[in-house]
Amino acid sequence: MKITKFAHACLVVETSDRVAVFDPGVYSSLTPGDLRRLNDIFITHNHADHMDVDLIKRLVEKFPNVRITSTPEIVEQLQKEGVTAASEPPQGVSLFASPHEFIRPYIPVDPPQEIGVHYLDALSHPGDSHSFKETKPVLALPVQAPWGSTVAAVRLGIALKPKYIVPIHDWHWSDEARKSMYAQLETAFAEHGITFIQAVNGEPFELEV
Repeated sequence: MKITKFAHACLVVETSDRVAVFDPGVYSSLTPGDLRRLNDIFITHNHADHMDVDLIKRLVEKFPNVRITSTPEIVEQLQKEGVTAASEPPQGVSLFASPHEFIRPYIPVDPPQEIGVHYLDALSHPGDSHSFKETKPVLALPVQAPWGSTVAAVRLGIALKPKYIVPIHDWHWSDEARKSMYAQLETAFAEHGITFIQAVNGEPFELEV
């Protein structure tokens, strides 16, 4: 399985016969030109840092047969934009309970609908949550967020004990801070037999799962 992080929570996951994009938001560095094929787009929730409607439209324009899976409210929202989506996952994908963390009083609104995605029994993407209880061998773990903390992320990762952790949701860190934090996270998780991937935006890496 080849994975490429395109900043923040956006991942491109490639196998021999499928390519999927997760959470292409406004902080993502992904462009349609980065992809030669695309089967699926998964959107965990409707915050702009996870869902850039303009980018999604450009992806659909290049790949008109792409399947988009998300929450019912996003399905409705995209339909108003002329984009077809569904709340039922495609074959080989299952959804899991991964509620968006509360963001009051920082932002005085209730959290949106959110899905967690298990992809091909190999990778789990939880969106903006530290309140989920299951993972596949590869966990895309939010390591920094206004709604959470790095300490909470480490505790969760240790408790769930995936084989690999891929860091997501860290746009707010400077490059220098990210490099330092990644090194510390690698050490912390290694003590528990978990491999932390020091992902570099735009650079693919391969994992055996």
